[in-house]
Amino acid sequence: MKITKAFMLCMILFPLSTVAQMSSEINHLLDYVEQSGCQYERNGSFHSAIDARAHITKKYKYYQDDIESTEDFIMYAASKSALSGKYYKIHCEGQNVVRSKDWLMIELNRFRQKLLSL
Repeated sequence: MKITKAFMLCMILFPLSTVAQMSSEINHLLDYVEQSGCQYERNGSFHSAIDARAHITKKYKYYQDDIESTEDFIMYAASKSALSGKYYKIHCEGQNVVRSKDWLMIELNRFRQKLLSL
C-alpha cells in the first residue's frame, strides 16, 4: 500500500517539476531576447528586442497547446514565419548574423549547464 502511494505521488510530482522547468526555461529565453539589444529580422523587416519578445510571446500563446518542451517553444514560436517559412535572424552588433533557432538553442544549452553546475 505504501509503495502504491509513493508511486502515485511521484507520478503527480514529476510532471509538475517538468512543467516548472520548461516554464523557467521559456521565461529565461524571453528575457534573453528582450535584454539582448539585438535586432530581430522577420521576413526582411527589422524589429527591436522588445518587439521580438512581444511577437514571440504572441506566437507562444497561439501554439501553447502544441508545445511540450522548450525545444518545441523555440520551433513553434521563435524560429520562422508560419506564413512565409523564412527563418528569423538575429543581428547583434559585432557578431555574425545567426538564425534565431540556433541562437536560442545555444542559450538554452548554456542556461541548462548553468543550472546543473549549481
